[in-house]
Amino acid sequence: MLSIKQVQITFDCAEPVRVARFWSEVLGYVASLPDGFATWDDYDRALPPGKQGPAGAVCADPSGAGPRLYFQRVPEGKVVKNRVHLDVRVGTGLVGEERLAALEAECARLLPLGAVRGLLLVADEENESCLVMQDVEGNEFCLD
Repeated sequence: MLSIKQVQITFDCAEPVRVARFWSEVLGYVASLPDGFATWDDYDRALPPGKQGPAGAVCADPSGAGPRLYFQRVPEGKVVKNRVHLDVRVGTGLVGEERLAALEAECARLLPLGAVRGLLLVADEENESCLVMQDVEGNEFCLD
């Protein structure tokens, strides 16, 4: 039986480079540029008129341990809640007030990047606390 070793997570979005830059900052990933270009702006200027705005962008874990993220431009906007989302694991192993402090600290770091704070889900008998957020295009994710 074939065993899958790697996965790529793909985001549909309006502005692939913007969303890739956001997630690179969130996760400490590195954005991959098209060969021969020093910046996304250089690449964009090289595209033919009417084709500006790259159709896709990539960011990846520099250690190679995490999944590659691909952001593809699509014409339609986001209209409903994500069926799949990322959990950014900033509170692993922490409980109570210590966990809440870690979630709040990460939230404070992400807000200036364009993240939007959502609902804080406080611990109950089954789950630890997490904080629902949105990225720069409204895709939900959790600080967990």
